[in-house]
Amino acid sequence: MLLGTAALAGCATGRVAVLRPGADTVRPVPRPGGGDARAPGAGARTPEALDTTSQGERAAALEAAQGGAQNEIGRTIASLGDPMRPGFWLETPLVGAAAKGRVVHAQTGASVAVDLIPIAADPSAGSRLSLAAMRLLGVSLTDLPELIVYARQ
Repeated sequence: MLLGTAALAGCATGRVAVLRPGADTVRPVPRPGGGDARAPGAGARTPEALDTTSQGERAAALEAAQGGAQNEIGRTIASLGDPMRPGFWLETPLVGAAAKGRVVHAQTGASVAVDLIPIAADPSAGSRLSLAAMRLLGVSLTDLPELIVYARQ
């Protein structure tokens, strides 16, 4: 139970807590592929201040959305996810396990690579999209865009 609680607490910081065999404390370790994304400061109030992704990370997310064989796994309506959580991700009931993928804005065709994060909900339930991904898709943070979701093979 302690490990599960510590791991969940680590999600908000962009790190995963790991209890190593023989260790009596839980220490955060960087997530693989976590990049330079970091949580915004406590005073962040604007989308620009909350989006801590770098220009390089944005370019990589746009470029990665263009390549690789991917399977369409469904469509979802997305709302803004936790704006304090950095990176490019989609929390969705369309996946049963974490995966790499991309989302395409159904209306405009804009596309961005994201981490697909499973949530326990009916597949017809909506999803939550990161602030950084919404900004790259050109979506207003108050919109509820329809997204086509793809998972990498």
